[in-house]
Amino acid sequence: MSSRRPLWIGITGGIGSGKSTVCRIFQLLGIPVYGSDDRAKWLMAHDPTLKSGICSAFGDESYLADGAVNRAYLAEKVFSDPEKVKQINALVHPAVGRDFKTWAENQDSPYLLKEAALLFETGANKELDKVINVSSPLKIRVARTLMRDPHRDEAQINHIIDQQMPDEEKNELADFVVKNTDTKLLIPQVLAIHKTLSEDII
Repeated sequence: MSSRRPLWIGITGGIGSGKSTVCRIFQLLGIPVYGSDDRAKWLMAHDPTLKSGICSAFGDESYLADGAVNRAYLAEKVFSDPEKVKQINALVHPAVGRDFKTWAENQDSPYLLKEAALLFETGANKELDKVINVSSPLKIRVARTLMRDPHRDEAQINHIIDQQMPDEEKNELADFVVKNTDTKLLIPQVLAIHKTLSEDII
């Protein structure tokens, strides 16, 4: 491989679109995947600067006595208020951005994937070379999420979907679209993108 850095590829998709499944296929091809949402949860619990910022903004009750994130408190006090959601995102997203860059520096592959549910919405796509959107019909997404997350009801899922950019808009903005429907096979679509990205040069 040449000394140039790997291509930074974003992969996104609305709730229930199947982007985690698509990421697993890329991983089987040897492509490293950075899970932004999982890393955000880890950083909220372990990054001293981020923890300090959250405590300053929302109070020491944001953390339990053992240092774990007080998810019940944040869900009630923060995530139910759109302005406070913007405030916590302004703390978390830069921390994730820094963490991703550190991780990316240690990867050695033609390209790597940054998985995030909110990629275009946060502007994180501007730091990436290309973006893949995993697209799926709304009814299928709701059905998949109900099956995967028994603690959610249909109204909650539709509320989450309403907070995300419409699939059609993401398809327009993305460089690649993986259609996850009952009539389209995922693996051939992923293999075609993998071939293009493996050969791509900045």
